[in-house]
Amino acid sequence: MELEVVILAAGRGARMQSDLPKVLHPLAGQPLIRHVLNTAALLNPSTLHVVVGHGAEEVKSACADIPVNWVFQKEQLGTGHAVLQALPQINSASRVLVLYGDVPLISEETLRQLIDKAGNGTAVLTANIDRPTGYGRVIRDESGCFERIVEDKDATPREREVDEINTGVLVASADYLNTYLPSVTSDNEQGEYYLPDILSQLVKDKQQIFTVSASPQEILGINDKVQLAHAESIIRAARARALMDLGVTLIDPSRVDIRGDVKCGSDVVIDINVILEGHVVLDDKVNVGANSCISDSTIGAGTVVHPMSTIEGATIETSCSIGPFARIRPGTKLSRDAKIGNFVETKNTSIGKASKASHLSYLGDAKIGSSSNIGAGTITCNYDGVEKHITEIGDNAFVGSNSTLVAPLKISDEAFVSAGSTVTKDVAKKELAVGRSPQRNVIGWKRPQKKNLS
Repeated sequence: MELEVVILAAGRGARMQSDLPKVLHPLAGQPLIRHVLNTAALLNPSTLHVVVGHGAEEVKSACADIPVNWVFQKEQLGTGHAVLQALPQINSASRVLVLYGDVPLISEETLRQLIDKAGNGTAVLTANIDRPTGYGRVIRDESGCFERIVEDKDATPREREVDEINTGVLVASADYLNTYLPSVTSDNEQGEYYLPDILSQLVKDKQQIFTVSASPQEILGINDKVQLAHAESIIRAARARALMDLGVTLIDPSRVDIRGDVKCGSDVVIDINVILEGHVVLDDKVNVGANSCISDSTIGAGTVVHPMSTIEGATIETSCSIGPFARIRPGTKLSRDAKIGNFVETKNTSIGKASKASHLSYLGDAKIGSSSNIGAGTITCNYDGVEKHITEIGDNAFVGSNSTLVAPLKISDEAFVSAGSTVTKDVAKKELAVGRSPQRNVIGWKRPQKKNLS
């Protein structure tokens, strides 16, 4: 039987106290629903159906790159009603896995166990938790077989003592869902159509319901900012442990956030409060200083990222030095042994082997050769208000402090720009460019005096 997945994501999430649809709140750098979609995709379903309602267009836009069949639920009348909206678009011969867009931590392994246990029948994911208040309870018969699920508000005091809860995740044949869901009623405390109500009907018709138990962490639902922060801490701890298992040194694992796919070589050291986002590669012996943020970048072996630095969309070769307080923006390429120092910003710039910009500079849309020096306070004026222009600096060039380089501009090999110059014309090989007003010293000048107001 083919597998189809239905993800319920129509709720507003009032307890989040936000205009953002609940399933779009970020967790480890991605919206909640993308975590669920990514895990579901690992199961190779024939179709991913997502039931949307509140903020439907925002949710669709956030997941536009994922092949999804969108199903609109005009009124949010419960989980049973939500699945019912998707059923007309599901092959009647398929098995259906129902997931939730606000339950992001469930694992592929657990879901595969659930699917295997269901076979061609029905299986429910349950969990035993210490404080089950608010959850539907799994009620079993005297022999321990599944009997029914009772919602917390509808349960008797004795039923509320049960600590096995229904997670809402289940696998059932589309045939069963088509047969039993239309007869589910809203005769309950919430006035909603509950998906689990089909299970008691299946039991009544002598159909066995299988169960698989999940860990409490996996089935954590996100209903408020406290639960969102708790989920963040769970992911942070798991990803930090995975890096340490590979030999990465984390100075304090509780203060490193991994919000993407990170690959590390040997003897990598990461200090506190570092954020790694997107696709990040840290090669052998890379050292990342405290309070730095690296996203979608490759850092070559032996490179040191000093504290308080931001690196985004960059390619950095071996043995470079960056920061502290450097900002490396998208399109930056540093060749080996290059140095970007404190309060230097680069964007769409390539810097050659052993070249350096050590202090207080902006280098945008620049091509810099090898062994060149960019003095403190130098900026490339790359934007004329309409278009960006390139500044080219050759090998072994020297640009003095506080220089303004007005693009388009070419400074050739071994050229020299004197400090404080505004350079608007190309500088040939070994030439000296002086682009500043002559100094004038005023003889007999007197310092201004404060007026006596008394």
